[in-house]
Amino acid sequence: MSNHQKRLSVPNSWPVERKTATFTVKAGAGPHGESGVPLLIVLRDVLGYADNRKEARYALNEDNVLINGKAVSDEERPVGMFDIMAFTEREEYYRVFPGEGGRLALTAIEADAAESKLGKIVNKTNVDGGDVQLGLHDGETLIVEDGDEYSGGDSVVVDNETGDVVAHFEYEEGALVTAVDGAHAGEIGTIDEIQVTPGSAQNNVLVTQDEGGEASDEATEGATAAGGFETIEEYVVVIDENFTGDSE
Repeated sequence: MSNHQKRLSVPNSWPVERKTATFTVKAGAGPHGESGVPLLIVLRDVLGYADNRKEARYALNEDNVLINGKAVSDEERPVGMFDIMAFTEREEYYRVFPGEGGRLALTAIEADAAESKLGKIVNKTNVDGGDVQLGLHDGETLIVEDGDEYSGGDSVVVDNETGDVVAHFEYEEGALVTAVDGAHAGEIGTIDEIQVTPGSAQNNVLVTQDEGGEASDEATEGATAAGGFETIEEYVVVIDENFTGDSE
């Protein structure tokens, strides 16, 4: 199979210019499914830490690039929403966060914030022994003893070293959320109402915002009112104030 991907057909989340060249690197197997961005694109096109694949491979072989606490050596390893990237030699740390138009963007964070990552629960199943397995948005699975306290749509914070759940945020009215896709990707607000839709259609979520998070002029269609927006449940992820990108 080819190691190249046509730029015009890459997912909208990929932070690449589509008309500067015909091809770009293809994402390898790994987390985040088709939306995962190859690490090479982050190193070369976003951060400018490498000019080409050879330079990226050299840097990765030094074990100074960590994703979610683990050294990465594959430049095609997919990077996606809420991953934590650490460049130990530079002492730089980033959280992958939704940017304008749904493109993945990097938000600088402090070293202690890089010790854990956020995950949205997308499914929950019973496993042998009476435990419960939580499936997260990036494909990771967690085993928990008390599954009753977790529901689909909730978010958990997982320690990168131990794999333990260190925080749990419920998907409910009043929760702080960010939109990760659609016209309002990257916007942050509080759930005002969850509108349950009969049948197989997605539930709608009405989100209110303060003045600092008002919808942009380009993304007002479907807004509930000034200072708010409407999106579907799939596009909403529960966060808290530590995940808004404010590292000050």
